[in-house]
Amino acid sequence: MELTRPDGAPLRVLVVDDEVNLAELVSMAVRYEGWETRSAHTGSRAVAAARDFRPDAIVLDMMLPDIDGMEVLRRVRATDPLVPVLFLTARDAVEDRVAGLTAGGDDYVTKPFSLEEVVARLRALMRRAGAARVEERHVLSVGDLTLDEDSREVFRGATEITLTATEFELLRYLMRNPRRVLSKAQILDRVWNYDFGGQANVVELYISYLRKKIDVGREPMIHTMRGAGYVLKPGS
Repeated sequence: MELTRPDGAPLRVLVVDDEVNLAELVSMAVRYEGWETRSAHTGSRAVAAARDFRPDAIVLDMMLPDIDGMEVLRRVRATDPLVPVLFLTARDAVEDRVAGLTAGGDDYVTKPFSLEEVVARLRALMRRAGAARVEERHVLSVGDLTLDEDSREVFRGATEITLTATEFELLRYLMRNPRRVLSKAQILDRVWNYDFGGQANVVELYISYLRKKIDVGREPMIHTMRGAGYVLKPGS
């Protein structure tokens, strides 16, 4: 499943490691995924690059020649508190892993590692972060249905609609793709983060929950395309 920014642009990953060859290998793997990348080989340059590049995730070596990875994390998070960080460490001590996670890192891999593992963990982190996070207030609107991604408020016309966390994520995905038919497999992958494997019933169940809250007593917006999936579109 392709991950992108809200506007459809490629995700951005900042790779920070003082081993130039290793940084380039990780960057190549990132580019192979279709994501944009930038690299830095010192902590101070990493902080400057994060400010300029505005990455969606950072691969960050804990041991850098000027300031360590945890200090880089602290400075980056001062201006971008939501960016996911994957720590790289050559040390296998439990204390180092705990220190990185306690400092606010989201995950870690220990050198030597496989590039596939780094990419898989990045993908998981960016999914967890929403992969489409925005810092400004962002409101989705389809017809008379509005969804505020920051306050998590949902309205149909002037009526506020209370949703569970999963219902909210499902509706957000539908509203980010108005008039587009979404298969059950796509919905499972984006909302539940697992592959399609006979779990269609959970999608059907939550679509029915949403319909009761969004469509009952109003012109329906959630439509079933038999054999294809579901589509959200404004009324005529």
